[in-house]
Amino acid sequence: MIITKTPFRMSFFGGGTDMKEFFLKYGGAVLSTTFDKYCYVNVRHLPRFFDWSTELTYSKVEKVNDVDDILHPAIRNAMKLLDMEEIRLTYEADLPARSGLGTSSSFAVGMLNAFYALKGKYADKRTLADQAIYLERDMCNEAGGWQDQIAAAFGGFNRINFNTDGTYDVFPVIIHPDRKKQLNDNLIMFFTGFTRFSSDLQKANAAGYHEKQKQLLEMYRLVDDAEKVLVDDSADLDDFGRLLDHTWRLKRQTGGAITTNSIDELYEKGLAAGALGGKLLGAGGGGFLLFYVQPEKRESLKQAMKDLLHVPFSFEDGGTRVIHYTPEIYTPRVLS
Repeated sequence: MIITKTPFRMSFFGGGTDMKEFFLKYGGAVLSTTFDKYCYVNVRHLPRFFDWSTELTYSKVEKVNDVDDILHPAIRNAMKLLDMEEIRLTYEADLPARSGLGTSSSFAVGMLNAFYALKGKYADKRTLADQAIYLERDMCNEAGGWQDQIAAAFGGFNRINFNTDGTYDVFPVIIHPDRKKQLNDNLIMFFTGFTRFSSDLQKANAAGYHEKQKQLLEMYRLVDDAEKVLVDDSADLDDFGRLLDHTWRLKRQTGGAITTNSIDELYEKGLAAGALGGKLLGAGGGGFLLFYVQPEKRESLKQAMKDLLHVPFSFEDGGTRVIHYTPEIYTPRVLS
């Protein structure tokens, strides 16, 4: 039996520049972190006592005898990719799916990690990120960028550069521990209650994508500015919050499905309560709303958002990992 634990990510700057059609032409970069909310994938070989050979439990339960009959596209294609059969897979998570935190990509990374471990093989973080990108973007043909899979695999607070030759580099952002804690304390996250499929929103936002290049290039530039604020102890950390406001207002211009009137009202309400900036996490349309607020305004902001669920969090550095490993002796079926 294998259990993997894979973190969710929050992206601060550069979202959209991780789209292949953008960074192959201009390059791209994101500034993001993983935090202490996780998805768990439990995988083992299914004993041969049942009328089905594969059993899957996520938001649905599937019992099939043929991998091609699996409804969940990521599981079906991942099993084909790594030649998996006769398994029982269970998925659970600390946060809801379709909520803007890269949950589907964290699941893809954690599932691939579990499959490799069940085969008795080690897969490094880059392999897991690369294969999760291939799984979601090519095999499943889901629209979206590359940052979620990379963040989930590597973990930590990183700058991820996307290169015009189709490669990427992951650079940990070196922040003094006290400054990093202050940043964590100044960020506050609320669940709006709205959920959506990121790939659907990415497709909706792709209309007129090339007309949004000006905004995306500016969002790309802001990654440099935000990183400088973090690594320079003499810089005003509050500028991070002001830059969040700037990048959110730019992002709103890059797709009609990014925001809604309700989200806009909540965001402006947060600013009126004292937040310096913030953003909706993920592709847009709902999910988690993140604010940067000074300590003395924190309670005022929480009171203004009292109708939303406050979700405390702490940054984490581990990325995907195997937290339980019990090897199994497995002999593949011989089909007559």
